[in-house]
Amino acid sequence: MFEALGFLAIKLGVIPSDFSYAGLKDKKAITYQAMVVRKVTPERLKNIEKEIEKKRMNVFNIRSVDDSLRLGQLKGNHFDITIRNLRNQINDSSNLRERILEAIENVKNKGFVNYYGPQRFGMGRKVHTDQIGLALLKSEMVEAVKLFLTPEDLDDPVNRAKKYFLQTEDAKGTLSLMPEFKVRERALLESLHRFGMTEEGCIQAWFSFPHSMRIFYVHAYSSKIWNEAVSYRFATYGSRVVEGDLVSLDEDVDDEHFTNSKVHLVTEEEESANTYAIHQVVLPVLGYNIQYPKNKIGQWYQEILSRDGLQTCRFKVPTLKLNVPGCYRQILKHPRNVSYQLMEEHETDVKTEGSHVDEATLSLLISFDLDASCYATVCLREIMKHDF
Repeated sequence: MFEALGFLAIKLGVIPSDFSYAGLKDKKAITYQAMVVRKVTPERLKNIEKEIEKKRMNVFNIRSVDDSLRLGQLKGNHFDITIRNLRNQINDSSNLRERILEAIENVKNKGFVNYYGPQRFGMGRKVHTDQIGLALLKSEMVEAVKLFLTPEDLDDPVNRAKKYFLQTEDAKGTLSLMPEFKVRERALLESLHRFGMTEEGCIQAWFSFPHSMRIFYVHAYSSKIWNEAVSYRFATYGSRVVEGDLVSLDEDVDDEHFTNSKVHLVTEEEESANTYAIHQVVLPVLGYNIQYPKNKIGQWYQEILSRDGLQTCRFKVPTLKLNVPGCYRQILKHPRNVSYQLMEEHETDVKTEGSHVDEATLSLLISFDLDASCYATVCLREIMKHDF
């Protein structure tokens, strides 16, 4: 998505931060969303439609609007997903169709643990986005740049360029090696070439990214801790709502932006009376304007902040103009408007010359809606009981 924005910005003669949008979209999907770009007329955008299409992008419904968009300003996402070559897990002798329908009904009725999905943390093996976010929160700007430019164990132009940079810190030389399509890496390197690999130079380099990108890394760290917190919460208390838990009093929560006044601390009497259900429990996503549970989970948060050297962190990075107030996230979610269809796909397998074996494989077409900031990958993992 950021590469797409970089390309559009060049063609329109604007900068990436002139674009605004309500959500970040996955790389490995066909996605569409509303976007607003400042300082550009509808005619100007229509003039480059042919060039956009060459990059396998389309722009629809071009019109003038009064306001920009902001992250989080969407109700949710709709997904249409096909899962092919379905088969039972090892040691499962159940009828495959029955097992699939049972798994879908289970998630429809009971929901799934509302983890942040793997794409939140990047698919790299060596460095994840949350590690960069932690370095930024600790104002370790040089370290954050080095993490961003850490290569994977792959021998391709991008990773060769990154490897060269870590060995030499030669931003200009690295630029000549870095492929054109790596828009973010090139923007960072151009800034480092100009300002140098000092603390101040690295601060300037981070400003080559739009605010939404800078804050994304910090949010990735908060998300990682939230995932660990919800696992610890279920391991410690299971599906009971216990004293000291935080619950949402707003039944109609479909995003994470509800305030402290909508969050209630469960009392001993309320635990005894089973006043609240597990789907009302929320956990804080780290920031400066949140309260913590008053039970073992709250203690766990403090231990984690100590572990990561953030005991005194105020979740503000003034040098990068980052403020992270935090929010609350429901620990369980349900997919809505679920529909599905099982299809047989016939594949002809040529075994030996002249003989064909026609094998039917089962595919699942599934559609559902999820609230903003919920992950289809996580919902699917719960249905399939399988990482992918």
